[in-house]
Amino acid sequence: MRRTLTLAAATAAAALLLPGGPLPVVATGSARATPSLWTAREAAAFWTPERMAAALPVPDPVPVPVPDGVPAPVPDTAADAPTTGAAASDGAAPGTPAAAASPPGAPTANGPAADGRPTPAAPTPAPAAVGTPAAGAAAGTGPAQGVAAPPAPSAAPGSPAAPASPATPVTPVASPTTPGDAAAAPVAPSAPVPPATPTVTPAPAGTPGPATDPLPSPTAPTRAPAGPVVAPATAGVGQDFDGVPAVGRMYVMKGAGAYFCTASVVSSPGRNLVLSAGHCLLGSDTRQVAFVPHYTRAKPRPYGLFPVLRDSAGRSKVWIDQRYKTQGAEKAATLDVAFAAVGPNAAGSELENAVGGNRLLTGSTFTHAKVTLIGHPASAARPRVCVNRTTKFTSTDPKSPGSFLRIDCTGFPGGTSGGPFITRFDDRTRTGDVVGVIGGWKTGGPTADTSYSPYFGAEIRKLYQAAVAGAKGA
Repeated sequence: MRRTLTLAAATAAAALLLPGGPLPVVATGSARATPSLWTAREAAAFWTPERMAAALPVPDPVPVPVPDGVPAPVPDTAADAPTTGAAASDGAAPGTPAAAASPPGAPTANGPAADGRPTPAAPTPAPAAVGTPAAGAAAGTGPAQGVAAPPAPSAAPGSPAAPASPATPVTPVASPTTPGDAAAAPVAPSAPVPPATPTVTPAPAGTPGPATDPLPSPTAPTRAPAGPVVAPATAGVGQDFDGVPAVGRMYVMKGAGAYFCTASVVSSPGRNLVLSAGHCLLGSDTRQVAFVPHYTRAKPRPYGLFPVLRDSAGRSKVWIDQRYKTQGAEKAATLDVAFAAVGPNAAGSELENAVGGNRLLTGSTFTHAKVTLIGHPASAARPRVCVNRTTKFTSTDPKSPGSFLRIDCTGFPGGTSGGPFITRFDDRTRTGDVVGVIGGWKTGGPTADTSYSPYFGAEIRKLYQAAVAGAKGA
């Protein structure tokens, strides 16, 4: 079982679930939308509560034939143990149980048992936080859009300083932001502060910064409810909850079907970027794309809809590494990440001002002592949350090579692809540092109880910077 459906199964199911039967099939060559005809009001009129509730998980990408001899992308690498900064950022908040998880295994370890049922993995104690990761290696070609990397954003007040040495590349990209009609000052997470490290002088304006430049800090929603989000009794056990403002559903039309994935807000200078899995937004027929933060079936649009912007040619402003498009979801699984630029909602509010945003953290580690995983299962009326530690998983399948973050959390089936892996989650701000998304190996994993993520290293940072540059003036 994958996190997404096959295209044929999804199309058939859409015909059964959508009110009034299947949507009209778009004629060949007409999938490209008109640039001027996708505002927040039009998105709200198109994505009615009924259509959103009937949407299915995004189908698996069609396999891409890759000629023999074409090398798989070389992923960034990090040591298995957290760096000094990562260890500090993963400290458990008071009253939160320590996380435990099973160690990574070979791909076959997560497959079904002889009777066809998934084989559960037994949790083991978390390892001690020692060691430092190696620097992430820059890999090959850049983002799909080919946009030049922008100047590195200056560090927001309260955001951690970046390490000076590339050997310890824990680099915050953007911090969570405060929802509201006006931009608020960044709020630093309340988690323990990392030990002092050498700081890097920010690159001058107009000069692309190195992978160690500090990125925007997390921001908190102004309307966040008081009290803890969730208090799980057992690490690794998922449970439904009322959600958080900075995580929601990304809706998209593909062919004749209405689909969705999970997505989250990342802090950025333009305050308008959303993060999801690459396979969620892949395809030339992807259109009518809109982000709905804090979705629940009872309150489907508490902050309105934020339409994904279009360029002058009518293409959605989405950034996916070109190698993921050409080599496919299996061979380029380590690049299964997407950023999208959105416009304001019908009230004129920018996304990050309305709901806050998580900081993108790159160059960290595979092993985090405490990660909050959030996703939107297709069959559930509310999102799902789980807290556990992550481990490093290295695939032995030559068709899907690479190393990934792995987390054991129960009940994350179809629809949860793109859901964020968040460290230093702050119950007060409802934001933290995002270090992964459900995706990558087997588009997130073959079972609902173990999820995977691409490693966020130099390649993901470059993709983020391209999205920041491309979203300017949008």
